[in-house]
Amino acid sequence: MADARFEDGAEQALSLRAETAEDLPVISALVQDCVLPVTEIRFDRARRKLALLVNRFRWEDREAAEAEGRPYERVQSLLVVSEVLSVRSQGVDRSEKDMVLSILDLVWTPAADGAGELMLTLAGDGAIALSVEALAVDLRDVTKPYRAVSGKVPSHRE
Repeated sequence: MADARFEDGAEQALSLRAETAEDLPVISALVQDCVLPVTEIRFDRARRKLALLVNRFRWEDREAAEAEGRPYERVQSLLVVSEVLSVRSQGVDRSEKDMVLSILDLVWTPAADGAGELMLTLAGDGAIALSVEALAVDLRDVTKPYRAVSGKVPSHRE
C-alpha cells in the first residue's frame, strides 16, 4: 500500500531492516548526526520495542544534491529496535524536556547466544545501551524530505 505522504511522483520512503551485524552499518551511516528531542524516545516494555522519532540528514541524497546544485534535505524517520530486554542511558535526562540528542552511530556487540547489546552513541559523551534478545533494527522515513534549514552538511562533535 502506498504512503500518501510519498504520492504525486515523490521519491519512495526509505525503509530498511538490520538483522545481522553486516546490515547494521548501513542504518548507522544513515542516522549519523540525526537529532531528536529527548521527548521523542518511547520504550514499550510489553512489546519490547524502543522507538525514536529522528530528524535525519539525507546522506543518501548528498552527492546528487551537490551535483545538481540543490539544497540538502532532511527527513523525519522512525528508528525502532525490537526484542529489547532492557535500556540503560548515560547523559540522557528525560526530565529535561528541551534536551536535544544527536546520534553518532550504532554499535552491535553480540553475545554467544545470538543476543547482545546495541549501543547508540550520542554526541557529548552520551549513550543509550540496549540489551536485546536478537538484532532487529528498522529505519523508516515517515515524512517527505524537506530542505535542511542550515543548508550545511552535518558535522558531529564527540
